[in-house]
Amino acid sequence: MFKLYVMVLLFSLGFTTISTAQEVTGTVLDDQSQPLPGVSVVIKGTDTGTITDFDGKYSIAADVGQILVFSYVGFEKQEVTVSGPTLDVTMQSGVSLDEVILVGTRNVNRTVTETPVPIDVLDIKQLASASPQVNLNQILNYVAPSFSSNTQTISDGTDHIDPASLRGLGPDQVLVLINGKRRHTTSLINVNGTFGRGSVGTDLNAIPAAAIQRIEVLRDGAAAQYGSDAIAGVINIVLNKSVNELSLSVTGGANVSRNAEEQTGGIDGETVNVAASYGLPLGDKGGFINFSGDFDYRDFYSRMKEWEGSIFNAYNAIEYQASLLGNDLSELETDLPAIQSFALSVPHFSTQLQNDIQSATTLNELQTILDVDVTEAELATRGQNRTDYNMRVGQSELRGGRFFANFSLPLDDNGTELYSFAGISTRKGNSAGFYRLPNQSRTYTPAYVNGFLPEINSKISDQSVAAGIKGKIGDWDVDFSNTYGKNSFLYTISNTSNASLLKATPTTFDAGGFSFLQNTTNLDITRYYEDVFAGFNVAFGAEHRLETYEIIAGEEESYAQYDIDGQPITASTQTPPTDFFGRTRPGGSQVFPGFGPANELSRDRTSIAGYLDLEADFTERFLLSFASRFEDYSDFGSTINFKLATRYKLTNDINIRAAANTGFRAPSLHQLNFNSTSTIFDNFGEPQEVGTFANDSRVAALLGIPQLKEETSRSISLGATAKIPSINLSITIDGYFVAIDDRVVYTGQFEGPGTGTELDNLLDQANATAASFFANAIDTESKGLDIVLTHKTGIGSKMELKSDLAATFSQTRKVGDIQASQVLEDAGLIDTYFPEDSRVYLEEAVPRTKINLSNNFTTDKFNVFLRNVYFGEVTEATTTVANQQVFSAKVVTDLSFGYKVTEALTATVGANNLFDIYPDRAEEEFGNRSSGRFDWSRRSQQFGIGGRFVFARLSILLK
Repeated sequence: MFKLYVMVLLFSLGFTTISTAQEVTGTVLDDQSQPLPGVSVVIKGTDTGTITDFDGKYSIAADVGQILVFSYVGFEKQEVTVSGPTLDVTMQSGVSLDEVILVGTRNVNRTVTETPVPIDVLDIKQLASASPQVNLNQILNYVAPSFSSNTQTISDGTDHIDPASLRGLGPDQVLVLINGKRRHTTSLINVNGTFGRGSVGTDLNAIPAAAIQRIEVLRDGAAAQYGSDAIAGVINIVLNKSVNELSLSVTGGANVSRNAEEQTGGIDGETVNVAASYGLPLGDKGGFINFSGDFDYRDFYSRMKEWEGSIFNAYNAIEYQASLLGNDLSELETDLPAIQSFALSVPHFSTQLQNDIQSATTLNELQTILDVDVTEAELATRGQNRTDYNMRVGQSELRGGRFFANFSLPLDDNGTELYSFAGISTRKGNSAGFYRLPNQSRTYTPAYVNGFLPEINSKISDQSVAAGIKGKIGDWDVDFSNTYGKNSFLYTISNTSNASLLKATPTTFDAGGFSFLQNTTNLDITRYYEDVFAGFNVAFGAEHRLETYEIIAGEEESYAQYDIDGQPITASTQTPPTDFFGRTRPGGSQVFPGFGPANELSRDRTSIAGYLDLEADFTERFLLSFASRFEDYSDFGSTINFKLATRYKLTNDINIRAAANTGFRAPSLHQLNFNSTSTIFDNFGEPQEVGTFANDSRVAALLGIPQLKEETSRSISLGATAKIPSINLSITIDGYFVAIDDRVVYTGQFEGPGTGTELDNLLDQANATAASFFANAIDTESKGLDIVLTHKTGIGSKMELKSDLAATFSQTRKVGDIQASQVLEDAGLIDTYFPEDSRVYLEEAVPRTKINLSNNFTTDKFNVFLRNVYFGEVTEATTTVANQQVFSAKVVTDLSFGYKVTEALTATVGANNLFDIYPDRAEEEFGNRSSGRFDWSRRSQQFGIGGRFVFARLSILLK
């Protein structure tokens, strides 16, 4: 009887167990009650899972009491207990700290709070719909505290491509990925007076915000994982995957600012952006293709109030009277009687000056007599104002379009997938340089009697395509891909002249440019061992990269200096033309001399790399990861780097994390090979023709400039993460220290002794008066603290408030001695090798403190977005310490209101910099105003000088 009872009991238990096993089905909706395809549904604690189809439906075998985990990019992860055969779920949108991330770890199951290094996940879709900014650099500048980027002014090509940085380090010390694949850099190298001088960055504005779903910002060194450039961190851009919906937005705006009134009546810098995204499903396994793109236009604005310096000398006044009578001014400067005759027509010449002019017997006498400032009187005679001689100090004009496609096609149920993404962008820019005044030898007044404002026109093209296949070989996940990218930057200089060509000069020049190509092939292999420790991830792989850098020559007139017979100067015996006062007429197109055949080159290099990445959860609480990467470059040698990181869970909601790593950055091909002659204005607004020479040049050898080598780094970080689920609050705090040795900088300007030395002759051949180089000149140390708090709360059934507080406190310092050659030490040129303004650019030219508080309040009809950003103080970058004005911290407020007119149409209005805040004005006592050119610093940027920007946006979403 007892045996029978046991048998019946066991049978009934077995029956009960079997009876609870069932097929669970359901539908997953988003928070707009729309079906959500592609949602991952996994039984917690197992690797059993499925995904929803295009109707949001799923089916999975699960027991009653088991927990299903629903996750999808851009939505909060949900865990729901199985209680029956049907289980419907509504996902809540918004990027969460619990979201699975793709950067910083090769464990595909890792979330932000579980990683041993700090990672920010930014919902670009939400930011692009609510915030005033539409280009990627500015979106990140106002939301990511460790990120800095601002529009530059009067800095040649850098007016058109904004340099960007993480943690105050250089633009070239940040690696950018798209969908986890290396993105190529721009072909432009920054050699003018801006933050990041001497560096090459990635043009983030070549990527339309409409094509981006989210951005992951890894704030830790990652060279051991991803290779060169990742000293400061990694920015990974994750492209759109949405299907069966068309999103379209039109954004228009302008600066409505008190300081705009001085030139444009209070409104300037008009912008318009039209963006669209549309995706289609492919196959029945979750495949897709998404197309996204935008077109935008922004007008220039200027914040220069009035030129305060001299404009005309007495000879200019005589020229003007001659021009009124239709005379050929090119013949005037050598015709003494004609000059004396036309001088009689100048109404403001004093009796004494007229007598002196008429009494002169030679042109040499007249040079002394007429070299006097008559600006105020001559302005009245010509009916002009000082503002007629202003520059454009503020923002360049840009017009461009971008297009991106993202594609995925699963081939089977085992994870085999073909994927690709590609992009193309073109951008045309127009900026202006320093005004060429009538009293300067650079101005050929017979062509421009009132002087001229030369313009730089850029044509920037960018193309990229990546393709790959990933799947399983046994238990290993294999990803094989190739990524190609190319960027070109071409210059056309207009409204200008080559002064040495006199009246034969063109006014528009093809000045040449440069291009950069990068092709990267990757093989990545990973495996996750669920039964080793509490989870063990193994990843290894290899990379081959080909890079090509080219400098393209312009037309001869753009770079050559001509002699008095109109022939290009190639020998010291040739004599260049002079102006009336005997000053030499410079060659090349004014504002930007073109690249010549001597500059033209094509250089390439290859690198090969192999890496190993191990990550083990030794227990449920303790994680340890190790990465190592070997890389060999064809042009300078090999390097091997390491990373060790750990995370310990004090509780389920509190983690301690730490990391230590070595890193490197290979000198870019641009830094190794760039050579040109540029017009660079010193701290007092005086022009210098500065030649940039490669380190293997004869000029470099004469000054003892060594060959470039890689930068190396050592860094550590320590932080904590915490979640308080009861109040929906997440907190991360991370401190860091980064030491960089042999940092590449752009040197100061070495002048020749002017005694006919070999150095003088080489400078003359380059049409330059000074020489600069790229050099491993210094060591630096950076330290800081990053804090991020995220809070979300529901208010009733249809309202939600999401708040984010993010702050960074950083400091970078040069340490140790400047690493100069004995030649430079003996010549006393150490301060030229790494000048004082370069130190300020490195240490104090961008805010070292930035605090961002964002609040986003949403209902079923309304959206209110409020953001305050605290930008810390910066210092004017000058070579003289006494001129280094400190600009105080400021708070900039953004506010926007959105209203859902219909289910498909949303209207948004708002403002960036609502209260029209400006940086501190440049004070006269510091001597940096350059006679009124720069009321606000052009060298040290906090948040720009545009003032209040008001915008309106219409967004359409069709499903």
